[in-house]
Amino acid sequence: MTSKRIMDIELLRGIAVLGVLFHHLTGSLFTDPVPLLEKIHGWGQPWWGVDLFFAISGFVIARSLIPALQGCSTRQEYWQQTRNFWLRRAFRLLPSAWLWLALMLLACVLINRSGAFGSLHANLQATLAGVAQFANFRFADSFYRYEYGTSFVYWSLSLEEQFYLLFPLLILICRKHLVWALLALVAVQLFTLRTPLLMVVRTDALALGILLAMWSARPGYMRWEPTFLRRPWAGVSVLLVVALAMSVIATDRFTFTNYRIGAIAVLSAVLVWVASYNRDYLMPRGLLKNLMVWIGSRSYGIYLIHIPAYALVREVIFRLQGAGLPSPAGHPILTILIAGGLIALLSELNYRFVEMPMRNRGAALVQRLGTSRTAVSSPGATSC
Repeated sequence: MTSKRIMDIELLRGIAVLGVLFHHLTGSLFTDPVPLLEKIHGWGQPWWGVDLFFAISGFVIARSLIPALQGCSTRQEYWQQTRNFWLRRAFRLLPSAWLWLALMLLACVLINRSGAFGSLHANLQATLAGVAQFANFRFADSFYRYEYGTSFVYWSLSLEEQFYLLFPLLILICRKHLVWALLALVAVQLFTLRTPLLMVVRTDALALGILLAMWSARPGYMRWEPTFLRRPWAGVSVLLVVALAMSVIATDRFTFTNYRIGAIAVLSAVLVWVASYNRDYLMPRGLLKNLMVWIGSRSYGIYLIHIPAYALVREVIFRLQGAGLPSPAGHPILTILIAGGLIALLSELNYRFVEMPMRNRGAALVQRLGTSRTAVSSPGATSC
């Protein structure tokens, strides 16, 4: 059960990454004002996709990790499971992340005539922060103060990596009180004014996802299944209403600014809760859902790639204009389509040739370590 892929969670991943891509159009793909985008951003901003990612991560990781760790009978077995978890996450996330950090740094040096990739000094520091997993703290420090660099989206990846590192330790320390510790973590953040530093260490959506995963293992979870969403278009309507609500909350028009991040975290957890049953409640099966599931399955690569892709499109437009050649400048829809096609192509290549092969290598390494340890500890084992 815990290893089963949930298609509705992939759907939410697709929605989350598309929201982030749309949010970053202004400032990353378009440096000049685009009236329609400015009008849309005035009424709704989809940066909440990051918090939806956090809720999904908390749910997916806890759904498999907590039962594995709680099933350990000795401390040695506990640390073996923790090591295996860290190895799988490292092989799953770091190769793609480091590859695109390196490519952005190379682009800054080699194809940056327009300055779209930023300064070399800022990108060197940003690359170090991304590799060393403190990009979130550098992002908070740089906020409206100095240039971060092209890899600014790595702040959320660093936060998740810190979560992956600390979560097994939190399970060990809290033991039977884990639920109360997570509830306290959520409660404190719900009513706290988020400074730039607190924004980049926000863990309420992650904690809610973990709590949801823990609840999904209990009998009461099935009794609360939202079966009313089986009605035609009921689930899609809920999805649209919640997404629009989070978009409005994310703007400066939402006056309860002290509580908006907490509200977004709660609404993100609601969507993950509905998706967790995997009953097509949020969107019926069909071509659109298949497309969104595909986007969701490639969402990690898309998230890493979209900013350098936007910068590359800007660089190409700059060079075409400089050479007096036709360019998509002045045609926002065409520019978006070109950038979207580039992101789709690069993310598919990354998925096939980097992400999946390295994920499989990580799984194989964990299996070899488990097999070798079993052979060593077995009373009848002999050396080759």
